[in-house]
Amino acid sequence: QVQVVESGGGSVQPGGSLRLSCAASGSIFSIDAMAWYRQAPGKQRELVARISRDGSTTYAGSVKGRFTISGDNAKNTVYLQMNSLKPEDAAVYYCNMYIKTGLLGHDTWGQGTQVTVSS
Repeated sequence: QVQVVESGGGSVQPGGSLRLSCAASGSIFSIDAMAWYRQAPGKQRELVARISRDGSTTYAGSVKGRFTISGDNAKNTVYLQMNSLKPEDAAVYYCNMYIKTGLLGHDTWGQGTQVTVSS
């Protein structure tokens, strides 16, 4: 069984920084992609950033230049460095990984971690 666990959420003032981490454990053959999503109250879950196994990245326009996604394939871990945080960044952040335990892969989600941005 594969498990994905996030950490690093919390409360910060506008302009502050937070770093989220997400680690996968279990019978993992490979992880083809890692991503962070977020969902604010009353809104749909949206992609924040994504990193492929080859290191290529994609960012939502609203976070480009402020957030940085990075991955450590050896540790099955993905990070999200969030700088210059704005109140509109407040949401529950979810880690997502496309994990292969054999020939087939599956989208695997973490439980979410709360990020609050307020003065």
